[in-house]
Amino acid sequence: MSAIALKPATAEDAALLAELRVRAMRPSLEAVGRFDPERARTRFLDSFDPSETWHILKDGKTVGLLVLRGKQDHLLLDHLYVEPGSQGRNVGSEVMQYVLSRARQQGLPVRVGALKGSRSNEFYMRHGFALKSAAEWDNHYSWEPLQGAA
Repeated sequence: MSAIALKPATAEDAALLAELRVRAMRPSLEAVGRFDPERARTRFLDSFDPSETWHILKDGKTVGLLVLRGKQDHLLLDHLYVEPGSQGRNVGSEVMQYVLSRARQQGLPVRVGALKGSRSNEFYMRHGFALKSAAEWDNHYSWEPLQGAA
């Protein structure tokens, strides 16, 4: 990754990263009538594990967060959020290249969920993810390393 860097999170980063998630998700959640900042914070904090979490840095400043969880048979892209002011500037795409490179090295698929109606659905499909199932509020995608998509 050239323009951005990843920095491991620490336990002390939990509140800062939860607030970043709230800001990044707000437009999508408002669009479907489900914006509740406390619920958005709590959902992140309840599963926060600094060993699986990174700050996304641009020019030394946190502009996003990544949570990538190693499972037995896949990588779970649990959170990938970019600050609204940094969206549309290839930050997410650079992080996705890192995620897919790591998946290729491990020979594992990547799974991710996206809120229905969110722009993230197009983002994941643009990066080679295929829709596998849909639930009431979320679409579930998978990327397979043998596809070579990225």
